Amino acid sequence: MAAPLDPDMFDPVCPTDLMPIRTGDKWAGMIIRCLEGGPRRFSELRVPLRGITAKVLTQSLRALERDGYVTRTAQTHPVRRTEYALTPLGASLLGPLAALCAWAEEHWDELLDAREAGTAALAGGKPFSAG
Repeated sequence: MAAPLDPDMFDPVCPTDLMPIRTGDKWAGMIIRCLEGGPRRFSELRVPLRGITAKVLTQSLRALERDGYVTRTAQTHPVRRTEYALTPLGASLLGPLAALCAWAEEHWDELLDAREAGTAALAGGKPFSAG
């Protein structure tokens, strides 16, 4: 059995939508990282993904399963239990995700500054440039 997921695995103030490249939806990359250590139950995934609703987690997991990144295994004996695990294809995303996370960490201040400038420009109805 894998060690419990760290509830602080993801910084709650981290704007995940700042990632320039996504696989699937906003939550997909974080779900894939949660499954890095082995199969997890739905309730285990909700611990570090505390901002996600059950409905959205279900939708994200179904999309990841449809795209071949995650498998869903349902057991009925001895206890009813469903687990999610990475497929080899899903596991192959761990390296690129780690590189993207390192890049985002390195450019964190620039990303936040650009986001704030863009938000302010949109609020004022003025066009803005990213450069």
